[in-house]
Amino acid sequence: MNKTKGIVFFILSLAVMAFAGYVILFGVGDHGQAKYITQGLDLKGGVSITYQVSKDDRDKLNSDSLEATRGKLEKRIHTFSTEATAYKQGDDRITVEIPGAYDADKVLEELGKPGSLYFCTKADSTPTDEQLKNKEYIQLKNTTGGQYDGYYKVWLTGDSVSDAKGQATTNEKTGKAENAVDLQFNTAGTKIFGEMTSQNVGQQSYIIYDNEVLSDPKINQSITGGQAQITGNFTLEEAQTLADNIKIGSLDLSLDELSHNVQSAQLGRDALSKSVQAGMIAFVIIVLFLLFVYRVPGLAAGFALLSYVELMLLALNGFDLTLTLPGIAGIILNIGMAVDANVIIYARIREEIAAGKSVKNAITIGFKKATSAIVDGNVTTLIAALVLLWRGSGTVQGFAMTLAIGIFIQLFTSLVVSRGIVWMLYYMGFQKPGFYGKERAKNVIKFVEKRKVWFTISIVVIVIGLGSIVYNVATGNEAFNYSIEFKGGTSISVQFDKDYTIDEFNDTIKPEIQKTLNTSDVQAQKDTGTKGLYSIKTKKMSSDEMDEFKKLLIDKYQAKDDEQNFNDTEISDTISAEMRRDAVVATALATICMLIYIWLRFKNIQFALAAVIALVHDVLIVVGFYSLSRLTVGTTFIACLLTIVGYSINATIVIFDRIRENKAVMKRDETMIGLIDRSITETLTRSIYTSLTTFVAVFMIFVMGVSSIKEFTTPLMVGIVAGAYSSVFVTGALWYVLKGKQYDKEK
Repeated sequence: MNKTKGIVFFILSLAVMAFAGYVILFGVGDHGQAKYITQGLDLKGGVSITYQVSKDDRDKLNSDSLEATRGKLEKRIHTFSTEATAYKQGDDRITVEIPGAYDADKVLEELGKPGSLYFCTKADSTPTDEQLKNKEYIQLKNTTGGQYDGYYKVWLTGDSVSDAKGQATTNEKTGKAENAVDLQFNTAGTKIFGEMTSQNVGQQSYIIYDNEVLSDPKINQSITGGQAQITGNFTLEEAQTLADNIKIGSLDLSLDELSHNVQSAQLGRDALSKSVQAGMIAFVIIVLFLLFVYRVPGLAAGFALLSYVELMLLALNGFDLTLTLPGIAGIILNIGMAVDANVIIYARIREEIAAGKSVKNAITIGFKKATSAIVDGNVTTLIAALVLLWRGSGTVQGFAMTLAIGIFIQLFTSLVVSRGIVWMLYYMGFQKPGFYGKERAKNVIKFVEKRKVWFTISIVVIVIGLGSIVYNVATGNEAFNYSIEFKGGTSISVQFDKDYTIDEFNDTIKPEIQKTLNTSDVQAQKDTGTKGLYSIKTKKMSSDEMDEFKKLLIDKYQAKDDEQNFNDTEISDTISAEMRRDAVVATALATICMLIYIWLRFKNIQFALAAVIALVHDVLIVVGFYSLSRLTVGTTFIACLLTIVGYSINATIVIFDRIRENKAVMKRDETMIGLIDRSITETLTRSIYTSLTTFVAVFMIFVMGVSSIKEFTTPLMVGIVAGAYSSVFVTGALWYVLKGKQYDKEK
């Protein structure tokens, strides 16, 4: 490549970035524009639907059946968004909240009525009243044209279906493409379905939902394996709708819609705009910092980061992901990793220049040597994301999806875009070493020799945090300041004479409520269809607290003082026990998978153990901080810990990669302590710069964000500091204790 080609390619690259920016700002038709990114309830709002148990199923209503119904309904609504939630309200109601969906009627139509589903065959005779009462048989009346009127024998209900999927397939006999619904039955359902099909080969079967025949497939053969397929002359959309109706028909209790409304964002319109502004300021600061430190490569890093942001926004649109606060956490983590990758590369280039290599060779060698650490760090984080996506649910899945997509994008921008721009700039004439800087010789810092000091500091900090948990429990308080998302609370419907905006509510009324009830956990959403109507969720209140709450809002904020106002009901947690269990199991599996990968990649189990111990160290510090600070532990708590896990392991891998590299060419007279100290010292600049730039990004959001966002970013900053500390001061020394001593003893 000559200078002319370098200039041409550089201009073309700028044109592509400019076009991507145009698409994000203005879109191409109805696609690409950033405003079309689906936002969660916390950022944009969505549809809220409240169901009540049907009168016919009152005899089956108890806490277990209601919880089972809630759990199954939540899985159903995840077809709209993984961020959708369902929680119990009172003793016989379930409320679902689906973010980003503003057409309530369309949601209701697609979701369907959660009724009862039956797999039937035509009755041979008229059943008795007792058989009808016990649902052994059902009667259909007034169906379309009277086609299906009559009695049907019930073989099994929707409870027997473990899964149903509508998909395109190929007919094995004809080879033609067709659409079908694949059914999977549980153990009990497999047996009964086998009996039904064996006894009725050649007859019609009937799938009846809410007294309507959804499908009447013919039984062609005996099916005893627990898997069945419904084929017919329907479109793929019709097949998927049938599958969805079959799944929702497996609810333990039949539900009737009580009400539905469109809700505003929990955080207000200001929250996202301020976060975006903070992100832009942080981006400019980071790019200026990289320019100042790395000069020409810093310019390439700036373009690479810009391309990452553009591609991430386009991906959020293209994959129709729901963006929430946890999703923003995943993006922040990826920005930190993208900066990290560029810092590793350019630090390597400067090291090679300092070693006497030409700039051209230094660029080639720098990218080659940096690739190993970058790929290892990203693969370990990707493993965590994939396991979380597989085993997690709800918020955890949303975080994992954003993180996984971001990893692929930032790997591309760091290793491909950044490399391309550096070479373009080189051939444009930036070929002197002065344009790239020269790594100065560093005095080796004795990290390992002072390991007892670093270990003591870590142990003391962790013990203080864990001691806080013990103290809270011993004094009759909860270990953490759990939010209503974890332990449930009270939902109050309040209508004001004045039509407050959500921002006005959050800025003025919410702080007063928090002070009156002595809690930081107050969430509010505005019904966009009714003037001044709010749904306020907070802790469970005593009668005295409820009186103070009413008095405050009536006297000071013009709430309507009548019997119809201040309707309150007890609500369950929205972060279900299953979701918490899934998060714990997913995190544990991710940690084990990362341990195995590091073990295999570095061919050293002690490296893996040291990395995982450091990871647990960082998590314990953040958990202790939550207990000490009494910050609200809610949805973002899980996302925060997962962010720290991903960030911490990436920083540790970089140092271990350098130790492995140096150990391969270790001098005879060099001790393992000296080698580890040298490796940490050589990567110290990278550790500082990466932690600093990531901290700046989070800090700007903290400074400019609303109170809820500050509660989220504060522990993130603590985690970044803890991760930087453990990577530099703990992991290398820990590996020496586990394995490194052996090398010195052998000498």
